[in-house]
This record gives sequence, structure tokens and C-alpha cells, in this order.
Amino acid sequence: MEVKSIKAPLTDEDVLSLKAGQKVLISGVIYAARDAAHKKLAELLEKGEPWPVDLKGQIIYYVGPSPAKPGQVTGSAGPTTSGRMDAYTPAVLRYGVKALIGKGSRDEATRQALKDFRGVYLAATGGAGALLSRSIKESEVVAYPELGPEAIRRLVVDGFPATVINDAYGHDLYEEGRRQYSTE
Repeated sequence: MEVKSIKAPLTDEDVLSLKAGQKVLISGVIYAARDAAHKKLAELLEKGEPWPVDLKGQIIYYVGPSPAKPGQVTGSAGPTTSGRMDAYTPAVLRYGVKALIGKGSRDEATRQALKDFRGVYLAATGGAGALLSRSIKESEVVAYPELGPEAIRRLVVDGFPATVINDAYGHDLYEEGRRQYSTE
């Protein structure tokens, strides 16, 4: 499969064009949000209140970047473990978020929500935060500054590399890999 360039935000058609195992380069605006921000967003959904940032059609990157050194846009920006957001992810996808970037497997409810709401889960390479930060051209806190590195940030990216793990059709690259290499 060749590398596909995608531009954020995403449409249903963009999401449906992506398949598990495909490598992508993302350009445009994505949003950084981790555990604490997800908890706040979920609480707002439960109360029927609006989010501080409209994330419909957007990509959320599970990252809490380290502080930028002088002359840099951001410090290291590697993905955090996605499973910590699984409790919130179905509601986030129902709201209209189209893609999530992190590392590690997702639970069954999240995989089903990706199918139900036409979303996709992408993995960025863990341990490569310094390299990934090179594709971040702008970074600005847009909500919850009190959360420090877990604040919601608007990131402008150019050529951010990721791999489709779970597509909107129910395919799971990790499961396919386990089956392929299983000795049972």
C-alpha cells in the first residue's frame, strides 16, 4: 500500500477511503488532548453543554508535548497510550470527531464506535516524539490551560506520519498481525 496524504479536518469520504495497514501523512489542523481533557469533554457531553472547541470532523492526537526549547514550536511530541481514553472515545466519536492518533490497541467498544460513527484510529510511533515534533509547525493552547501539558492544543502539522490501525470497516491491523504470526 502506498503512503496517502490526507488533509485535516476529515470528511466521512476521507475516513472511508482509509484502510487498516495504510500509512498516511497528515497535513492541516489537528488537536492535542489527553486523559484530563477527555474527562472534561465527556462531562460537558453528559450535561448537554457545548465544548470549548468545535472538534466535529477533527483529528485528536493523544499527546502532551514537552515544553519547547527556544526557537522551537514544541518539544518532544510522542503519542500516549490510547487505551486510557477508551472510556470516553465512543462519546467523542458520536459527537463527530473523525480520527484519533495514539499508540496501542483499542477496546471493543471503541472499535465498534469507529464503525458506527465512521471514524479511524491511527498510530504514531512511540518513542519517536522528537522526530514527530518536526512535523508540528504551530502549537497553541485553545482550551483548559490549567491542565498544563494536557491542555487542548491546536496543532498545525505538515506531513505528520501515522499508520491506520482501525478503519471504519472494523479491520484491526494489530489483530490481523497477531493472526498472521500466530503459532497456534
